[in-house]
Amino acid sequence: MEASSGPQTSEAFATADVHPPGAANDASRRWIALVFIAVAQLMVALDATIVSIALPSAQASLHASDAERQWVITAYTMAFGGLLLLGGKIADRIGRKRAFLLGLTGFAGASALGGLAVNFEMLVAARAMQGAFAALLTPTALSLLAVSFTEARERATAFAVYGSIAGSGAAMGLLLGGALTQYLGWRWCLYVNIPIAAVAAVGGSAVLPNMSRSAHPDRLDIIGAALVTSALVALVYGCTQAVSAGWSSGVVIGMLLTSAVLLVAFVLRQAFTRAPLLPLRIVLDRNRGGSQLTVLLAIAGLFGAFLFITYYLQVVRGFSPLEAGLAFLPITVASQAGSWLIARQLMPRVPPRALIAPGLLVAAAGMALLTQLQVSSDYVSHVLPAELLLGFGLACAMVPAFSAATLGVDPREAGVAAAAVNTAQQVGASIGTALLNTVAASSTITYLAMHSARVVGAT
Repeated sequence: MEASSGPQTSEAFATADVHPPGAANDASRRWIALVFIAVAQLMVALDATIVSIALPSAQASLHASDAERQWVITAYTMAFGGLLLLGGKIADRIGRKRAFLLGLTGFAGASALGGLAVNFEMLVAARAMQGAFAALLTPTALSLLAVSFTEARERATAFAVYGSIAGSGAAMGLLLGGALTQYLGWRWCLYVNIPIAAVAAVGGSAVLPNMSRSAHPDRLDIIGAALVTSALVALVYGCTQAVSAGWSSGVVIGMLLTSAVLLVAFVLRQAFTRAPLLPLRIVLDRNRGGSQLTVLLAIAGLFGAFLFITYYLQVVRGFSPLEAGLAFLPITVASQAGSWLIARQLMPRVPPRALIAPGLLVAAAGMALLTQLQVSSDYVSHVLPAELLLGFGLACAMVPAFSAATLGVDPREAGVAAAAVNTAQQVGASIGTALLNTVAASSTITYLAMHSARVVGAT
């Protein structure tokens, strides 16, 4: 591994984190800390999708269009992905435990604001705030795992916990969202975060070690964060406009080109600034870069499938929110099986690519099955097999990908490596949701136009 010689994420990693909690405390305290870190990460994972199952109800309540509806999801994932790298830097400045607690508090406050939304714009703004505080919370959690669990079997177990949450938490959000929407209303899909955050904050405050702040912190690259976030916004906005204007319209082409230019500008800035958000060596390392790409593609497919299946079940097949949530349960079960029965057992014995490649192929088979759905397709014979393949395959791919993305990183760069792979996850969610929503909305418009023309012609 290349030694860390350039500007570092922080010297805090060199002081506090090279002595992980398990070195200063007994092993039980470290595993207890993992429980509360996992609770916080579960909240973040749930919120990527918990409102998805409530989206038809929220869309009707707040009078949003089909093209606009995806902003409830992408506002969260874009703010999350665009600010993750900056969030890791801020955590270095204020201390990791303080960042963890601040992230939980802010996330709970944003959730309360979203639950009180009186219009669609307020809901989208609250979701963006949730994403911003998640960007502070998540790199702290993953980098703590990376430097705390270094023994092969312990690391495999810790990352199996994290990977199973990342892989199944989103599906669990759909199940919980369905129950809350049906019995309490869609707003409770946001209010539910308040007690979860409280549990994680109280527990984390008690067991997480106090970590010293960097004595000489790097400057915050606000410009870099603005560039990468703006690139994501331009990309998603371009996809949204394609529904009504078409892919060849000037607005869509202009926004996509703007996104590309901003992304290039971000890369150039990271190459030449003295304190980059993302040192390019983190991405250019073949193993870590490949792992980040794996996570991006896997999550893009998963979130695209979530949106498609949600509307297929509720709008086309007439499922209730709870029934739709229960229909996603097989993804959770398959994901847990892939994480614990396959990935955890084989990770210490085989290289990551031996799990990642087959896992992605299995997931691709599940996506291929979804392309065959018809209006009259049966859930058990058509949707269920696709869900099982998706959940199992993506879990087998994502657990080793998360581990490989942070394995062997200098402890002082553990935070930025963790933020990079989480950024890939959120960018994938944004792209997958935006693209599939665009395709679905455009296809619906075309389908309705064709059938309207046939009705007119017949009369």
